Amino acid sequence: MKKAIFALVALIGAWAFGVLALNQGETISATWLVVAAACIYTIGYQFYGRFIATKVLELDDNRATPAYIHNDGKDYSPTNEYVLFGHHFAAIAGAGPLVGPVLAAQMGYLPGMLWLLVGVVLAGAVHDFIVLVISMRHDGKSLGEIIKMEMGTVTGGIAMVGILFIMVIIVAILAMVVVNALADSPWGLFTVAMTIPIAILMGIWMRFIRPGKVVEASIAGFIMLMIALWAGHLVVADPFWKDVFTLSKTQLAVATMIYGFIAAILPVWLLLAPRDYLSTFLKLGVIFAMALAIIIAMPSIQMPALTKYTDGTGPVFAGSIFPFLFVTIACGAISGFHALVSSGTTPKMVMKEKQTLFIGYGSMLMESLVGMMALVSAIILTPGEYFSINMGGLGKDVVVAAEKVNAVIADLGFKITPEELTNLAKSIGEDTMLSRTGGAPTFALGVTMLFHKIIGGTEMMPFWYHFAILFEALFILTAVDAGTRVGRFMIQDVIGNVYKPFANTRSWTYGIIATFLCVSGWGYLLYAGVTDPMGGIYTLWPLFGASNQMLACMALMLATVILFKKGKARYTWVTIVPLVWVGVTTMSAAIQKMLPANGERIHDAVSHVATAQNWSAKLPSLTDPAAIAKAEAIIRNNVVDAVLCALFIFVVIVMVVQTIRICSKVASGDKDSYPLAESPIRKASDYVVAE
Repeated sequence: MKKAIFALVALIGAWAFGVLALNQGETISATWLVVAAACIYTIGYQFYGRFIATKVLELDDNRATPAYIHNDGKDYSPTNEYVLFGHHFAAIAGAGPLVGPVLAAQMGYLPGMLWLLVGVVLAGAVHDFIVLVISMRHDGKSLGEIIKMEMGTVTGGIAMVGILFIMVIIVAILAMVVVNALADSPWGLFTVAMTIPIAILMGIWMRFIRPGKVVEASIAGFIMLMIALWAGHLVVADPFWKDVFTLSKTQLAVATMIYGFIAAILPVWLLLAPRDYLSTFLKLGVIFAMALAIIIAMPSIQMPALTKYTDGTGPVFAGSIFPFLFVTIACGAISGFHALVSSGTTPKMVMKEKQTLFIGYGSMLMESLVGMMALVSAIILTPGEYFSINMGGLGKDVVVAAEKVNAVIADLGFKITPEELTNLAKSIGEDTMLSRTGGAPTFALGVTMLFHKIIGGTEMMPFWYHFAILFEALFILTAVDAGTRVGRFMIQDVIGNVYKPFANTRSWTYGIIATFLCVSGWGYLLYAGVTDPMGGIYTLWPLFGASNQMLACMALMLATVILFKKGKARYTWVTIVPLVWVGVTTMSAAIQKMLPANGERIHDAVSHVATAQNWSAKLPSLTDPAAIAKAEAIIRNNVVDAVLCALFIFVVIVMVVQTIRICSKVASGDKDSYPLAESPIRKASDYVVAE
């Protein structure tokens, strides 16, 4: 019976997939996307995920986990699998799955859909799951430290420096998205702020008042979260409290740094895990509500399956479908940042090995669903609406903006008028939606278009839009606090190689120092970006996609090496297939960013080196001081980006060479040069297991 059910699921998924892939231009419902995604995730988890768990990793619940072996009530703490799923999902699901698919929609719905569905099953979920198990079997060590243990001190040292740089960049970018979303937004800031005391109450309840009573804490936490969300409009209505919770970007940047510091040093059970678990209620609640709304409302897909912008000439971002689609859509398909979480906080809290399938593989499938909902949000808008929001430089004049947008969408059979642009903004309580780039406004508008048809009608559109913006801020902040804690572990590992006592994660002193250094790194980039639109994190923003995917390549290389060492060479295709694909696409994109100018528009727009060269050529002809300052900033930023891009390429090449070297040695029978460095197996029965 079970086999028959899954066979039916597979057939339905294949049918939905075929309808979407073979569409010849007729009107088609977005419901097919939801059906295809649900079926593919189900089949992927049930068969491929379980295959990896049983055959490749051989998960064993009789093997004690670091959460029990090193239980310190601070970082290592046995955590209920559903609470830990919530933490892990909240930590990995940042801005990426909301932004990347929206931007990639300029190429049509088909490329993004295929990469999100196929990529997550064969690459992203595999990556997250295997790294989580590897770290768990190395006493919860960080990715860089495990690379050093398994691939040598030199390779590990180089990788640790590269990974630390990438981590700081990613956390700073996530923090900037939060600041942009919550600045001058008292309703949003109040609700997000209230999740902190609610989470602390939940943590205390589950640990001391009613140990293990997760359901009670969950119900109470969810009710309090809904009350906080509802009470936001009261805050806005009261002049005093509105002023209290209205912070500028500079003030919010400082507040974010303070929160990140505190969340990273407090015991994980007190704030981080329960807050992430609480956030997951809202995150998955909204995503599942969107899926249900799509099934009920059955909105039509407005964007064609493919557009002419697959050639790289798109107005949203420059770059052809290969390789830039696979760098633009990272989170949701595969993301290197997840390797930091899977080797950071989560492996220190797992109660049983077999739970990692649900936590690691399952969480990534849910993030892919988030990406699918973001894609749907973009493609149910008309091309005119989509491009008016996501094209930069449209200005404020709706007449001029409409002309520019219509020039872009002329081949798609659509047209938008200045009145439609004005009415679109007014319908959601905004002054303008022109050039609201970054993906978040598009996602929020898509949510609004779905929800208002079911609840509230047009009068509720402003509420749903601002609710979605709040949802996105809450969504992303959870990745900032988890990223900071992971950064603390990484810094303690790096400095611990020079001064061994510093690596002791039980030490409050060294933990506080490492956290301060981590927050100082991403906090500086954040603050500088807030005070200077051409500086700080905005200097490094273009590196996000390529550096993130290079990190995934490093994690997959480590996984391949460990599988070889464990005598699992026949199963290494599980890691090698995604490694080769992600490696080829990412290195291709990175190399294109390093090429000199040749006069070709797309080539020069993509390359950091070409951009710096072209602006350097323009600089002598400029006379306006503001224009000169802008040109100098662009040149400086692209030079910095090119240098760092070269550094990351170097790190990946070093790891490629060492991966081939070690795997060749092991395959030839030499297991002594680089022995397996997993922690000794200890029986779970030797430790007190608190369910």
